[in-house]
Amino acid sequence: MGKKVIVTGANGQLGSEFRAIAHLYPYTFIFTDIDTLNLTNKTDTNAFLEKQEPDIIINCAAYTAVDKAQEEKELARELNVELPKLLAAHGIKSGCRIIHLSTEYVFGGNCKCKPLQTIDEAIPLSIYGETKLEGEHEISLCSSAMIIRTSWLYSKYGNNFVKTMTRLMNERDELSIVYDQLGTPTHAEDLAAAIMTIIDDTKHPFVPGIYHYTNEGAASWYDFAWEIREQIGAQCRIIPIETKDFPLPAKRPAFAVLSKEKIKKQYGLNIPYWKESLRKYFNEIKS
Repeated sequence: MGKKVIVTGANGQLGSEFRAIAHLYPYTFIFTDIDTLNLTNKTDTNAFLEKQEPDIIINCAAYTAVDKAQEEKELARELNVELPKLLAAHGIKSGCRIIHLSTEYVFGGNCKCKPLQTIDEAIPLSIYGETKLEGEHEISLCSSAMIIRTSWLYSKYGNNFVKTMTRLMNERDELSIVYDQLGTPTHAEDLAAAIMTIIDDTKHPFVPGIYHYTNEGAASWYDFAWEIREQIGAQCRIIPIETKDFPLPAKRPAFAVLSKEKIKKQYGLNIPYWKESLRKYFNEIKS
């Protein structure tokens, strides 16, 4: 019998991608989300983990309402800090491996004009970023835990920028999109496949630590929107604006292009260019 893998946050974008590809792998998957287990209930969560005895936990669960987190700090802490703390304790006790998903929001966005390394100083600008960074510190107390930071995730599942832009471009004649925030759009399907490669330790040893994974390349939100428009053939006009012209409760990193060199070298990953993955996404939607 193969490894037993628990995926938390299984109804989200990334969790849903794992559901879609699980049948391709010789593992026993257990998917859980709020409808089956309240991960903020520590007693129930500990009992669940002790009963299931997983070999691997992929923690996709998080409080991701970036702007709401500015007002709901304690709710954000429950999932972004307290849950990783609980998972780390279980990992220390049981020896199971943990893959914990984190975010580019841990960085302050000081423009280095070169991709951010895993060892670069993390200085978050928002409550969301602060709680995710604190969660990283908690999970890293477990010596068998891996942290993977990603950014600008989209998928055919859940809500995301691609779906929002697709809808709005079909409804409106023009849209104003920020051009002075740089990052990398990431297809959740690619990230899920990369994590499954990491789990397969017959090819590469599992090495705990902090890693970055996004698609290749860099873009602004304006670039991202422009490419979406090209893919769907919309006539909507896209107007570039600065961040200051579109104020939000939570401050965003101005520069959050993540270096993938560490994860590519360790696991032999070939990472697709972001436009290539976006084209693949729309081809799958059309088919």
